This record gives sequence, structure tokens and C-alpha cells, in this order.
Amino acid sequence: MDLSPQTLWFWISTFSIKLVTAILIFLVGKWLARRLTDLFAAVLERHKTEITLVNFLRNIAYYALLIAVVIAALGQLGINTTSFLTVVGAAGLAIGLALKDSLGNFSAGVLLILFRPFKVGDFVTAGGVSGTVEQISIFNTELATPDNQQVLVPNSSIMGNVITNVTAKPTRRIDLTIGISYGDDMGRAKEVLARVLQEESRLLSEPAASIAVAELGASSVNLVVRPWVRTADYWDVRFALTEKIKAGFDKEGISIPFPQQDVHLFMEKQPGQ
Repeated sequence: MDLSPQTLWFWISTFSIKLVTAILIFLVGKWLARRLTDLFAAVLERHKTEITLVNFLRNIAYYALLIAVVIAALGQLGINTTSFLTVVGAAGLAIGLALKDSLGNFSAGVLLILFRPFKVGDFVTAGGVSGTVEQISIFNTELATPDNQQVLVPNSSIMGNVITNVTAKPTRRIDLTIGISYGDDMGRAKEVLARVLQEESRLLSEPAASIAVAELGASSVNLVVRPWVRTADYWDVRFALTEKIKAGFDKEGISIPFPQQDVHLFMEKQPGQ
């Protein structure tokens, strides 16, 4: 092997040129990757794409371009990129096996972002937790419970269970079951319920509210009251109706019975009595 000064200088100068070229390829390529992904995100936002999906696709596109830039830079240095990709693939497989649960959350996060069963601001029951969606990330979804607790739910738990989006529809039906005594007048009770509904201005006229006898219970005749409201008014109206129905029944002398049992006692006669 020739190690003369001329040969070493030639080798160093050649490698230096390749190194500088590789660095330039990486820096320029990284800048271009960022610019292209920002342009891609701007186009998506202009078409009113969900911001969570925009951020996700931007990151995927950026890192895909960055990997291509790194491979090009390594190729400029004379490194066998085929062997490099093989090593990266083997390392990726090992990491994937070690992070199996995390990858499950990642894939579930991709599905949540793509299919969008809910969005930020919706009130949902997902993964056994109820709350308002504050953030949807790749690995978990952040919910704020009604009492303002922050809950991070793994995305795989959400996709593997039933998702209830409470606020997805603009209107909701309130279902109330009101029990009255068997001795009370059902017709008069219905009149009270109808009057309470008529006085509540937040109820929707369409679909029309319904009042009906649902069942003859063990200790009460159960009436159902089913009016429709805007989703945003659901809880306020439900609470108001419950209070007004109780006050209306009290005013008309209609009782709301509580469960009760009749107990019969028998005296057993002792021998000789």
C-alpha cells in the first residue's frame, strides 16, 4: 500500500471534497425538506384539512425526505447505502419488537387521525373515560373530565373499544322516567308534564316531544318524557325539567313513590297455647 505524502494528500483532499459535498447535500436537503413539507402543510390547511392530520402528515413527509437526504449524503461519502439500509432495517425490527405496545398506540393514532371519529372540542366516552377532547397525538389522546381532570388515554385502548361521541350531532333527546303512584290520575300527571314542557323555551318543536306510559312498575306507574334540545343545552335543560316536574307534581298533589315492600308477620302458636 502506497503511503507516500503525495498519495495521502490526494486521499485527504479527495475525501475532504466528498465530506464537504456530503455536508452540503445534507444541509441543503434538510432545508429543502423543511420548505417542501411547510408548503405541503399550507396546501392542506388551505383546503381546510383537520389541523391534527396536517401536523401528522407534515411530520411523516419531513422525516421521509430527511431519510432520503441522509442516504444521498452517505452515498456521496462512498458508503454502501444498501448495507446501511439493511442494518437500519434490522435495528428497526428489533426496536419494533421492543416497542410493540407503543407501535400499537402509534398505528391506532394514525387511524384516529385518518378516520376522525371525533375532533378536538368533542365530548366523548372512549377507552372507558368520558371527557372533552383537548389533543389527539400519535400515541395518546388527552381528555379533560367534567371536573377538570386531565386524562391521557392510550390510542390503542380507544380504537379497541366502543367510542361514543356525545357532541357529534347538533341535537339530542332528553330521556326522563317519572314514576307516579297507582292511586294518582295519569291524565292529570300527563297534563302537568305537558305544561312543564310548554313553559321551557329551549326545547325544540321538531322533533316533537313525547309523553307516554312506559311500564307498570312494582310500586309506580312509570311515565317517559322525551323532548329534544340543542346538544349545547342538554344538561341545563335536563336539570331544569327535573326540578320543574317535581315542583309541578307537588303543586297538583301527585306523588312520586319510592320503592317499598309489604311485610306480613305471622304469629306461630307454641304447643299448649
